[in-house]
Amino acid sequence: MSEKILEVENLSVSFDGHTVLENINFVINKGDVLAVIGPNGSGKSVMFRALLGLIPFSGKITWQSALKIGYVPQKLAIDRNLPLTVKEFLELKSSSKTQILQALSSVGINTGHENEHHLKHHILNRRMGLLSGGEFQRVLIAWSLADNPDVLLFDEPTAGVDIGGEETIYNLLHELQDKRNLTIILISHDLNVVYRYANSVICLNKQQVCFGEPHAVLNPEELSSLYGGGAKFYHHQHETNG
Repeated sequence: MSEKILEVENLSVSFDGHTVLENINFVINKGDVLAVIGPNGSGKSVMFRALLGLIPFSGKITWQSALKIGYVPQKLAIDRNLPLTVKEFLELKSSSKTQILQALSSVGINTGHENEHHLKHHILNRRMGLLSGGEFQRVLIAWSLADNPDVLLFDEPTAGVDIGGEETIYNLLHELQDKRNLTIILISHDLNVVYRYANSVICLNKQQVCFGEPHAVLNPEELSSLYGGGAKFYHHQHETNG
């Protein structure tokens, strides 16, 4: 029997009398990968902030009790001159060296026994502002994993990462889900990713346009309703941005 992790009922969010989200309803079970799709301004990130309890909302959001939730934001602006190392950044989340090393290992960053020269130049000792886009994203994911969460929320996990790095990060998420039995909720603009990695999808455009298995609910009519004439563009966005 499926174990329910999250139930959302009649979720609505308004700012200054302006409705941003209205009447959102869905359920997520343990081990699910839920993709959240919709055009810009459709309320995807707002829904994330409501799920995390960061903004006022009406309706009901019921998480399973005693869950640990990890969150990877779409962007984290860090001054390139800020003298903050990866090690210092990760220690803001966990004081356990073992958990930090396990989190880095989980995202494919080698933490084995290295000689003194390699250790000196290891990513742990590098400044956050000097990391490449792919390295930075991996460190953000490691940060979210450092205290062993049950659920991970990703707001466009590959924003600002090149196509090669993007592919690696989605493979990584899939591997994490398998190894740790994580429940994952991710916002994505790439329908190829949704079909490959998600077992359910919710379509938002201020209201809920669809919810269900991607191959069942992402038909041309629903996509046209969601994106208008842009549906075809979203099918090929992965290629055109390359």
